[in-house]
Amino acid sequence: MFASHSRAAFAGVLALTVALSTACGDSDGKTSANGLEESQITLGTMTVADTAPVQIALSKGLFKAEGLTVKTQVIQGGAAGIPLLKSGRLDFSFGNYVSLLTAGTKDPGFKPKIVAEGFRAASKTHTLMVRGDSPYRTIKDLAGKKIAVNTKRNVSTMLVRAAAEPQGVAFDEDKNFVEVAPPAMEQALKSKSVDAVQAIEPFGTQMSASMGARMVADLSTGQAADLPIAGYAVTEKYAEENPKTVAAFQRALQKAQGMAAADQKAVQTILPSYAKGIDAKVAGSMSYGTYPTSIDAAKLQRVADLMKEFGYVDKVVDVKTFLASTS
Repeated sequence: MFASHSRAAFAGVLALTVALSTACGDSDGKTSANGLEESQITLGTMTVADTAPVQIALSKGLFKAEGLTVKTQVIQGGAAGIPLLKSGRLDFSFGNYVSLLTAGTKDPGFKPKIVAEGFRAASKTHTLMVRGDSPYRTIKDLAGKKIAVNTKRNVSTMLVRAAAEPQGVAFDEDKNFVEVAPPAMEQALKSKSVDAVQAIEPFGTQMSASMGARMVADLSTGQAADLPIAGYAVTEKYAEENPKTVAAFQRALQKAQGMAAADQKAVQTILPSYAKGIDAKVAGSMSYGTYPTSIDAAKLQRVADLMKEFGYVDKVVDVKTFLASTS
């Protein structure tokens, strides 16, 4: 009789334990009470205007409204985020499409899934800049010179090469490009360790105002006009194992992208809070691109076609194979 009572009591405790575990989540603190596979995610981001919607989503509680707690980690560029995604140190990462598609095509251990589009270029969002006293006046003058980019073999180098080609200039990925984090490019110009920088807003406007840096080429025109620059990605494995978490992220970011697209002041206001050294004056005078609320596969294919033209991939990539399902 006592044994039966003990077994019944144990069964009750076990049932309660299971119920509490289901309601409160696993001991790792990731499983969500609202049905998401993971409620805590780590997101790789950059301190550039392109990622303003992430900061808007954080400040407005849009991620929290979807049951997500988001920890951000600043990365130097999309290429830097790829090994962190592969290792699981990042769950989601902002990254330029050139780096993501190149790695996804050439690295058999990495298959990214793009879950949201982040930013498209507009005039002067990506520029080639030199010191005010520089003798270089055109992109042709920079043939054989050192140009700072955030990372090599990415959209920055492709934009420079695409602008140089019509001028009969070819830049070598290893000989002509030097990796420098965007906030450090001003110092690189001042120290003359490089001859030019591929500036991403707001840093182009900042360098112009603070040290008189001069633009020699607008890299967001011609075949790069309205070009998709970067988006947010996860690994294929993460997308398959966490579809509800991915969908929650997509919904929150889509709302933030919409806010940024509808009101430029929303970006101007948030930018100084996370971009080092950027004040309200710079934020109010810089050039802005666009913040899409959905992925346009046809536009994104333009990036893949340019990648083939400039040798980043050996054959044309079908970008549709890299797109995650939308929420």
